[in-house]
Amino acid sequence: MFKNINKVIKTIVITDFFYNSAFASFAPVFAIFITNRVHGGTASVVGLAVSAYWIVKSIFQLPIARFLDRTDGERDDYWAMTAGYFLTGFIPLAYLYVSEPWHLYLVNAVYGLIMAWVVPAWYSIFTRHVDKWRISFEWSLESVFSVGMATAAAAALGGYLVDHFGFELLFLASGITAIVSSFMILMVR
Repeated sequence: MFKNINKVIKTIVITDFFYNSAFASFAPVFAIFITNRVHGGTASVVGLAVSAYWIVKSIFQLPIARFLDRTDGERDDYWAMTAGYFLTGFIPLAYLYVSEPWHLYLVNAVYGLIMAWVVPAWYSIFTRHVDKWRISFEWSLESVFSVGMATAAAAALGGYLVDHFGFELLFLASGITAIVSSFMILMVR
């Protein structure tokens, strides 16, 4: 599968497998966490928490993308992606300290701001390095391996961990996995 893929694409795909696994591990049980552990946690709080992420990300991503495009080369993209991956590793750890809805909204807004830096940088680097004769295959490799397989495996594992060990272990493992994956991306440099 990775035999003739260039080093940058291969590293990004493998890194994304672990990074996406970190966040997919708690996605299916996150609403349960909110309704059970956040004071006043309701379905509305869950919806507003998700909205906080998407609103902040949507507001900032285009201006950040324009900023990143103004600089020639990909040094700024690389550091935006790498620093963002590292910083998002602290988001699951922050959930351990959430007790009020506003804490949750704040954490998700920060997460959205960080991802507003990561996403355009990631797209830029991946697009620059995708092999021109394998564009469909390499984008599909990212989709199948780094998103699909990672999400499937991590979601099942995350549910199991919560049932047997609780949210604390799940968020700790998720944060560590995301932080470690940020160091993996250093191999692209």
